[in-house]
Amino acid sequence: MKRIQLGNTVFEGENDVYLIEADRTTLVDTAVAVPAVRADLRAGLAEHGVEFADVDAVVLTHWHPDHAGLAGEIQDAGGAAVYVHEADAPLVDGRERPFARDPAAQRETFERWGMPADARERLTAFFGTEGTDIYGRDAAVTPITDGETIDLGGVLLETVHLPGHTAGLCAFAFDPRTVPGHDPVRGGSDEEGDDANPPAEAFTGDALLPRYTPNVGGADVRVEEPLAAYADSLVRIVERDWDAAYPGHRERIDEPSRRAAEILDHHRDRTRRVIGVLESGPATAWEVSAALFGDLEDIHILHGPGEAFAHLDHLERAGVLERDGTAYRLVDPDPSVDDLFPSAALDAADRLQ
Repeated sequence: MKRIQLGNTVFEGENDVYLIEADRTTLVDTAVAVPAVRADLRAGLAEHGVEFADVDAVVLTHWHPDHAGLAGEIQDAGGAAVYVHEADAPLVDGRERPFARDPAAQRETFERWGMPADARERLTAFFGTEGTDIYGRDAAVTPITDGETIDLGGVLLETVHLPGHTAGLCAFAFDPRTVPGHDPVRGGSDEEGDDANPPAEAFTGDALLPRYTPNVGGADVRVEEPLAAYADSLVRIVERDWDAAYPGHRERIDEPSRRAAEILDHHRDRTRRVIGVLESGPATAWEVSAALFGDLEDIHILHGPGEAFAHLDHLERAGVLERDGTAYRLVDPDPSVDDLFPSAALDAADRLQ
């Protein structure tokens, strides 16, 4: 397995594309469809004697263009099968428009968040320059679901659905001993103990990142109860207890369960901060975002209020807040924040912190 790192100044830093040279030459994710990144991916593959036309399978962790943008072009070059979770498939095969290309969805969302006109204009301008030409060609996809196995010929990838950042985001778990040219983080052998507890690693896309907390709420506005969905996904990562995670951005994560627990704790802390903002009076998602994150630019004009909305929505569903139009009002000034998250999440965070 080879990691090819590609530049990305718009989203969460350098993109990772993973090359698996099994019986089926496979890419996990593809990066964004812009000329410089396309050229870098071609060059990175060429170092291993691979061209776009040689790729037999593309496995996508989710629909975002910095992960799926080149899937259609690679498929056109050599007929590669493209796998993506059924919830994200319509955004890869072109049946649905992404948010950046859907003015009606933008208007509804921005109104719900209380976003002012000048911020809408700046975000729309960003979509016009950076956000609409990066999706690449539509691809014919093979939809997959949780628990489904993708056979690469000697390497099996198990689909693990981890919604939150997007509706269809998936990790792909594998036995690293089966991957040609890859050294497991925890070495396996023929000893009985290893067979009983074999090593397991996973490609996690943006479900788990080493330096940032993946955005919820703004990254995919289709997700229902985004914070609750993501908390459950983090618990699932903790429970799987993989030996290593290969994220969609930056470096390998050697203690995925610990990192997932850290992110769970981060969201508990952010929930407390949101409650603190509302102690001064009712506020919209945009106003809460400004209190949490300050001034925002580019894609963060979407992600900031989206993150605030995810927490406000979570608190409203729990009866801590009430919503009047676009503003949220605190009705329970002293809730138990721990009770707002799955008990398994709290146990995991406390055990691994």
